[in-house]
Amino acid sequence: MELDLQPLALAGVPQERPIVIAGPCSAETEEQVICTAKALAGKGVKIFRAGIWKPRTKPGGFEGVGTKGLEWLKLVKAETGMLTSTEVATPKHVEEALNAGVDILWVGARTTANPFAVQELADSLKGVDIPVLVKNPVNPDLELWIGALQRMNGAGLKRLGAIHRGFSSYDKKIYRNLPQWHIPIELRRRIPEPPIFCDPSHIGGKRELIAPLCQQAMDLGFDGLIIESHCSPSSAWSDARQQVTPDVLDFILEKLVIRSHAQTTESLDTLRKQIDELDNGIIELLTKRMRISREIGQYKREHDMTIVQTKRYTEILSKRGAQGVLCGMSSDFMKTIFEAIHEESVRQQVEILNK
Repeated sequence: MELDLQPLALAGVPQERPIVIAGPCSAETEEQVICTAKALAGKGVKIFRAGIWKPRTKPGGFEGVGTKGLEWLKLVKAETGMLTSTEVATPKHVEEALNAGVDILWVGARTTANPFAVQELADSLKGVDIPVLVKNPVNPDLELWIGALQRMNGAGLKRLGAIHRGFSSYDKKIYRNLPQWHIPIELRRRIPEPPIFCDPSHIGGKRELIAPLCQQAMDLGFDGLIIESHCSPSSAWSDARQQVTPDVLDFILEKLVIRSHAQTTESLDTLRKQIDELDNGIIELLTKRMRISREIGQYKREHDMTIVQTKRYTEILSKRGAQGVLCGMSSDFMKTIFEAIHEESVRQQVEILNK
């Protein structure tokens, strides 16, 4: 899949990993914005972020200060030299942000989930040369994410990037939004050009998770980080638990280990060849397994049996999950693998029954 893209080309921002965008979840007051920006600039952060308009899940929450906050972003640029960025959700937001000289725009997760809204934003940006970052949709739908990038590119925007902020889940045990790292990895495989930023604040939902999530993003080859930082997180008007002070952010960034994703050693090549050989073996074994599944399907057809035998399926999931744990793999991983194998077996048996 090809898009007509160009580098972000952010003035004054070094291109080595990670490109850092930081600032409060919401612009609350002029004092809070300037205080946070100056502290971040003092730590070497080049791009300031702040929410001006805040889409809330439920009514009654703080929905942002609105247009007056854009004046504070102008002050940030004038007093620190930082680039400024904010989220836009409507063509009116786009117009006001551009008039205020905002340098980078991003499209939020709720907006990305709505193709009509994305197209309206794209149309409002025609003829404008500005970096636009697109967050993943709230739910794990890679096609919607890609579609949003395509719509922006179709409107003539070439400096595009993606933001991985995790995916909503009913079951919130550890993360506010599940990372599901395989989805941004697949995005990169299909569209390798756009830089991908990780948003550990929204993935974790807790400040203590920001550091490990940042490191994991770097280990996976992400290009940048967009992190919520507030001069006084405990008194923040929104998402207080997931913001860190500029000092803590600086500590997190200093501790990051940045590994090369370009160099390949001879020993690594050897190990990858071993992986290739093992993958070939897995495919051969799956082929043999499906052959037996088709024979079982033929038996079921001849004896008028239903395809899905629930007791047997439950037994397979339970036993294979336990075996996987004993071999150092997670039960969830094993469950996912054997659910996929079972689904393909069912598909092939359905073909036999319908002959």
